Amino acid sequence: MRPKHPPIRSPGSASATCRPTTVTRHGPTCSTIIVDTANTYLYYVLPGGRAIRYGIGVGREGFAWSGVRTVERKAEWPDWTPPPEMIARAPYLPRFTAGGEGNPLGARAMYLSGSFYRIHGTNAPSTIGSRATSGCIRMINEDVIDLYDRVKIGTKVVVLPAPERQASGGWFGAYR
Repeated sequence: MRPKHPPIRSPGSASATCRPTTVTRHGPTCSTIIVDTANTYLYYVLPGGRAIRYGIGVGREGFAWSGVRTVERKAEWPDWTPPPEMIARAPYLPRFTAGGEGNPLGARAMYLSGSFYRIHGTNAPSTIGSRATSGCIRMINEDVIDLYDRVKIGTKVVVLPAPERQASGGWFGAYR
């Protein structure tokens, strides 16, 4: 399957997704993260009703979720230990992967409160724009590093249900 948000080359960068800033007249408060599951975008809301848009990978069929969480922990080059439920579905997975370029969590991870879910990087950038995860929100490493540097512990994360937002402009298109 071809990714919805293919990486593009930019000067001084190995790869980057297009991160346009979008203006809105009203909406969520500054420093909120909005995950537009239907359109596979994550928005980080800036002051003045603007937001940075990132391409993401989201949960595949049966693993999508929605709700409000907060960022409860952050980690650089995190280790990965798949939960028992994931190992039961895919017994071939390693039981532990140390942080680094081969780690599926990528360069950064932001752990979401009350869940096993994370917003994290990836060692498989071709999956951005797809529904291929076990519920985590996946970003290319360059983007997750950018977001990680902006986000504080306690940041509100709103994950929208997929059926609610099918507008061609994505989540911000509804507020133009």
